[in-house]
Amino acid sequence: MIVDSLLALSGSITGNTVTGQNVFATSADVTSANTIDLLQNRDIGEGQELYGRVEVTTAFAGGTSAEFQFIVADDAALTTNVSVIGSTGAIPVASLVAGSRFACKLAPRLGSLSQRYLGLQAVNGGANTAGAVYADVGLEISDNKVYPSGFSVL
Repeated sequence: MIVDSLLALSGSITGNTVTGQNVFATSADVTSANTIDLLQNRDIGEGQELYGRVEVTTAFAGGTSAEFQFIVADDAALTTNVSVIGSTGAIPVASLVAGSRFACKLAPRLGSLSQRYLGLQAVNGGANTAGAVYADVGLEISDNKVYPSGFSVL
């Protein structure tokens, strides 16, 4: 899986260290610290399947769920003319443990939606008191195959 720091929405990666952005709140939405300006001269995979990827870096606690929505908006603050282009759906807090990963497909015609900025919105269900994520956009998702013990993989 290829990771590009210019496509990071929440959190950061420095060397081998992944640092998440705190996205917990009491029944409120938290937007990503970073946005991607879609008017800049860069190709983020237009015409290819794009995925929004989220990794929990600090376990969620206290609430009932969190949903991760990849959004586009007219402003960098992600508050004007917001459209959801991909969502993980509500995930129960019990599944939001450190190291868990979630992904969703993003709208295939991203550039034609007319909004300039791409970002992430964490929708908190209940009174979440902890939770941090690293989120980005990429062309593939990580598939960590786990095999049962006693079997050889060739």
